[in-house]
Amino acid sequence: MLPYNSSYLSVEVSDFILNCFVRSPSWQHWLSLPLSLLFFLAMGANATLLITVWLEASLHEPMYYLLSLLSLLDIALCLTVIPKVLAIFWFDLKSISFYACFLQKYIMNCCLGMESCTFMVMAYDRYVAICHPLRYPSIITDQFVAKAAIFILARNAFLTMFIPILSARLHYCGKNIIENCICANLSVSKLSCDNVVLNKIYQLIVAWTLLGSDLILIFLSYIFILRAVLRLKAKGAAAKALSTCGSHFILILFFSTILLVFVFTHIAKKKISPDIPILLNVLHHVIPAALNPIVYGVRTQEIKEGIGKLLRRVGKSSN
Repeated sequence: MLPYNSSYLSVEVSDFILNCFVRSPSWQHWLSLPLSLLFFLAMGANATLLITVWLEASLHEPMYYLLSLLSLLDIALCLTVIPKVLAIFWFDLKSISFYACFLQKYIMNCCLGMESCTFMVMAYDRYVAICHPLRYPSIITDQFVAKAAIFILARNAFLTMFIPILSARLHYCGKNIIENCICANLSVSKLSCDNVVLNKIYQLIVAWTLLGSDLILIFLSYIFILRAVLRLKAKGAAAKALSTCGSHFILILFFSTILLVFVFTHIAKKKISPDIPILLNVLHHVIPAALNPIVYGVRTQEIKEGIGKLLRRVGKSSN
């Protein structure tokens, strides 16, 4: 192993090369169009939802503030990942600077953790709304949302900060080709000629601490919600209660499912094409972002009405 030398490090890894779908080059051609459409759909739908919540006074409530936070995170994730992937597909711009690579890694990990934590807070919101409806206005307040947002930001920004730091301190002795479309944690770390056991252990701990604990608390919340709903005896009360949190549960289930599929395909990569986990990794940063505002817009009457008012305003101003 070459001795560690900071000047050598800065020369040798001034940039990385994102070698995207080298085993399936045709994927770039057929994937670029749907990926770009999903990107513009995600950006447009989330921007529309944010503007609707901002302009419509009836939506100035904690639940919609949390949904706005989710939209902001989706926009941040898309902008961090998808433009670079499309630049690789369209213009073969595979190079990414050393610092840009680790910045992308940090934002991806931080935003995914923040999304998971936001889903957890939203699950708690639905739990209080269904199980303790009379106490809901006193528990879920604007101050609660502000404190929850600070907690979401602080927890994930701090714990995920050490993932790129641990990777950046490694000694990269000449190899700079990343077999991925993005600067994924292990795809970058395995280029090092140092021992990466600490990186893997810390990443595993953070994943279980953040995503694992969030998913456990989310599903516990829905178990209590389901139990409370089954006790409702009023006609149509159970259906109404489930409808209020149905869209939220759909999004959580999709977020969890696509994440688990990615994990299992990564584990079983010897049995499938190595490009499959790379494809799922890219899609995981855009499909949930495109679906989140659409599912809420379709299933939430207040948001549909708000978007309708916004479109009417735009129509009047254009005339």
